[in-house]
Amino acid sequence: MNAKLPELAERLKTPPAHYSYLKHRKQVMQKIILPVVLSALVLVGIVVWVSYATFIQGGDVGRWAAISTIWVIIPMLVGGLVVLAILLGLIYGMYRLLGALPYYTGIAQDYVIIARGYIIRAADMAVKPILAVNGWLETMKTFFERMTP
Repeated sequence: MNAKLPELAERLKTPPAHYSYLKHRKQVMQKIILPVVLSALVLVGIVVWVSYATFIQGGDVGRWAAISTIWVIIPMLVGGLVVLAILLGLIYGMYRLLGALPYYTGIAQDYVIIARGYIIRAADMAVKPILAVNGWLETMKTFFERMTP
């Protein structure tokens, strides 16, 4: 049993050499790490470029402030457009649904009324034996109360 433990420990230390594992490692590099690093480098480059252009002799700080405001507002505008598109889609869907709903809601209401009858009948049937026993016990109790002086 002691001989198997080092083998297991060795297998756990070395990563599997399967094709899917190697493909996964390659994809992690290409699809996760590389885009994040490139985006960070582009962002740092833009910050350096804007800082250099703003603070050199005769740099126009007001213009760069307006440009940065535009860049801050653009994501909010895009988000607003997405929310507007979703809202318009929901409004159109409700319009289409309300056209078909009255017929189907009438059918659903009929089934609910039928189900209500079955539910009330089943509830009455479930309670009937208990009510009968309670009624019989109350009758016996009243009878014996009248018998005692």
